[in-house]
Amino acid sequence: MKKIILVLLLTMWMLFAVSTAYCSTYYVDYVNGNDSNSGDINDPFKTISQAVTTAAAGDTIYVRGETHTYTTTISISKSGTVNAKYYMFAYPGERPILDFSGMADADGNRGIRLSGSYWYIKGLDIKGAGDNGMNMNGSNNIIEFCSFYENRDTGLQLDNGAANNEIINCDSYYNCDSTQGDADGFAPKLTVGTGNYFYGCRAWQNSDDGWDGYLKSTVTYPDDMTTTLENCWCFKNGYLKSGAVATNGNGNGYKMGGSDLKDFRHNFVLKKCIAFSNKAKGFDQNSNKGSMTLYNCTAYYNGVVSGANFSINTFPLATGKTATVTNSVYFTGTNNLNALVVQTTDSWQSPYVVTSADFVNINPSAAYGPRNADGSLPDINFMHLAAGSDLIDGGTEVNLPYHGTTPDLGYFEYGGCTRPFASDLDSDCEVDFFDYAILADAWTNNLSYADLNHDGYINHNGHLNLTDIAQFTAEWLTCNRDPQSECWQ
Repeated sequence: MKKIILVLLLTMWMLFAVSTAYCSTYYVDYVNGNDSNSGDINDPFKTISQAVTTAAAGDTIYVRGETHTYTTTISISKSGTVNAKYYMFAYPGERPILDFSGMADADGNRGIRLSGSYWYIKGLDIKGAGDNGMNMNGSNNIIEFCSFYENRDTGLQLDNGAANNEIINCDSYYNCDSTQGDADGFAPKLTVGTGNYFYGCRAWQNSDDGWDGYLKSTVTYPDDMTTTLENCWCFKNGYLKSGAVATNGNGNGYKMGGSDLKDFRHNFVLKKCIAFSNKAKGFDQNSNKGSMTLYNCTAYYNGVVSGANFSINTFPLATGKTATVTNSVYFTGTNNLNALVVQTTDSWQSPYVVTSADFVNINPSAAYGPRNADGSLPDINFMHLAAGSDLIDGGTEVNLPYHGTTPDLGYFEYGGCTRPFASDLDSDCEVDFFDYAILADAWTNNLSYADLNHDGYINHNGHLNLTDIAQFTAEWLTCNRDPQSECWQ
């Protein structure tokens, strides 16, 4: 059986090798580079702008791990294709900081303005911009393992039709505008398009909201778009870096919509997301008229100043739209859900009575910790269910991975992998033939992160290639369980 599998994998490697086009690689070294150089590793450019100007679709730009100081916006308007993306990565093992702190605090003074499509940007810190750290109105882009902080408006904003973008394992924090009332962590808002997807992201201590889906309601702007968040954390928004309360910030965790005329529909889907210690509401309808679907979400101690953990109670929904909250948990604080919300196996319903004994730990301090080397969220036990809790196996099937007889309630599944393998694409704590089938399907159909249960691109480089298959093979044919107590037979 092993030989058959290896032959199949080798065949896929050969097919990929034959079809791969030759592309160029450029390097940006702010300290030692010069924009008159050729851009190769021994003759690097100084600025990202020069590398962007020079690169063609399919090329890769590596940015060296030093502080790159800019006082003007880096504009990226070129577009690749589904089979020939542009790649901009941190140089392996390094972490570049793009520092825009020398910009004036003014509208339009963004750090990066990404109007192009089919870009994959990974491993950059973007700080101090006079407006958004990154403003995106292109489509089909991937932004991974980037941090947006201390910008003077929202860390990462998507608008002007931005659609089908994937934001993976990113952080946005300490963003604050001059009024302390407009800077969010992530903002798929105003004139945003549909199909944007956030996975494994964190937003904390932004002066306004963690996520903001507020729409601009006029006849010329889009309506009825869908945004999906999965495995995201949102905490202590509405506060400044110092810990003081932001003067004018709303302080919601996930603001799921709303619009100027209270009439627009922003369909929000949240899967396995957590909100805690936010100044106001954890999960907030605002005036959204679209559908809101929350599966296995956890809220803890939101409404520190004023507000509820889950709040869907302010406006009736548009015709055909629904609000659904399933397998969700709150502890400490209040809820504000009206009778139109379909609630199924949630912790505030009979027969559950939630106490601190249901959790391993209710101290959130570890949530601020550094990410793992691969960019995934830190391993913490905050709000994990304790052995014996009746919230374990108490949920309803919602097409999310689970362990035991039925899903648990809340964000963290009891008994899940402590450090899941990247090749465990179906999240069952084992690398096996089912994961191979997902990988093969992704290869054939060029699926994105949002189309898969876990990660489609095993090595997180934005496209399936020989290195993904090599990692998959190594994890499959060695020890494939967590903890590593059983090996593949």
